[in-house]
Amino acid sequence: MIQHAGVHEKGTFSVSDVINNTKKSPNFGKAGAIALFIGVARGETLQGEKVEKLTLEAYEEKANEVLKKICTDLSKKPGIVDVQIHHLLGEFKVGEDLVYVSVAGSHRTDVFPVLQEAVERYKSEVPVFKKERTINAKGTSSEYWVSERKSHTP
Repeated sequence: MIQHAGVHEKGTFSVSDVINNTKKSPNFGKAGAIALFIGVARGETLQGEKVEKLTLEAYEEKANEVLKKICTDLSKKPGIVDVQIHHLLGEFKVGEDLVYVSVAGSHRTDVFPVLQEAVERYKSEVPVFKKERTINAKGTSSEYWVSERKSHTP
């Protein structure tokens, strides 16, 4: 069975799985392009602190529901054959994959705008929570949920 969207524990889903799922999609014969976004763990915060690790958690049932809805909505756009969003959960080192977004469509001009919309929507709509462990310029380590930090940052 093809899984078009969902949250997965780190190590249980890969970029190869996304591509294989896309190619198994019933309408893939209509595709002329696949665009892929891979979100990775960044090594520096917006404040310039060094990131040691990230921990990602989710309200899994709701996250799966919202991810599926985004994919279903975007799959209805003209020229779009398949949309997939797969978010990984667990503990991540800098540079490791966090999320895969794939859009297949009839033409390259169809897929890029939908890929960008899919990324923006998952970031704003899906209940995935990020905890960063950082080291500041003085070498002090701290850990915080990103949403908590943003509310205290200008």
